[in-house]
Amino acid sequence: MNQSTKNDLGTVLITGGASGLGAATVDAVRAAGGVAIVVDRDKPDTDVPWEYADLAYSQDSERAVRSLIARTGGRLDAMFTAVGADACGKLDEVATEDWERVVRANLIGTAAVIRAALPALRASRGSIVTCASTLGLEALPDATAYCASKFGMVGLTRALAAETAGEVGVTLLIPGGMDTAFVDGRPPEYAPPPDIPLDNPEDVAAAAVFAMSQPRGREISEMAVARS
Repeated sequence: MNQSTKNDLGTVLITGGASGLGAATVDAVRAAGGVAIVVDRDKPDTDVPWEYADLAYSQDSERAVRSLIARTGGRLDAMFTAVGADACGKLDEVATEDWERVVRANLIGTAAVIRAALPALRASRGSIVTCASTLGLEALPDATAYCASKFGMVGLTRALAAETAGEVGVTLLIPGGMDTAFVDGRPPEYAPPPDIPLDNPEDVAAAAVFAMSQPRGREISEMAVARS
């Protein structure tokens, strides 16, 4: 694979690849001819290389990424960060541990897995796609933890793109609400209204694969995906 073209996706690391958007991205990567490898707390149903990690714990996450890359040959061509956690409620009513876990999993854990993957991605001149949210651009009440983590994700990704320019492609992916188990089991006041269209995770996964498939030197910096 040279620096100007990409004939295929190569090896793609997906965090949160056992369910929801992450699982949809595993399928999309494989359909596009790539090799998907997964870091998650849960074992994927799909037969792909997998390493356990709880992204709320940075050292655990970094260890898992390095171990998985080593197990699968040492090369990494792209990564997609699909892990997401939430804790709805007013700032002074959400338990401290629950609030901080959202920020650790969504933001600090994502930074940890990128940090661990960067040497391999620099070597391959690969690409990183981070999954933020429309709540990383606009704020809602009773969502302080999620908004803080996703606003942070936007800043992290934009700064990382500037820091690694010419070395690694970096794309910020901004989806709206998705039709996944992420919203299951919420109290009615925090569930998506029935008249609000939700994105299909397969469509968001296709956008992530499109970003990762760009020729070297022609990265897509930011993408928003939402149903009309």
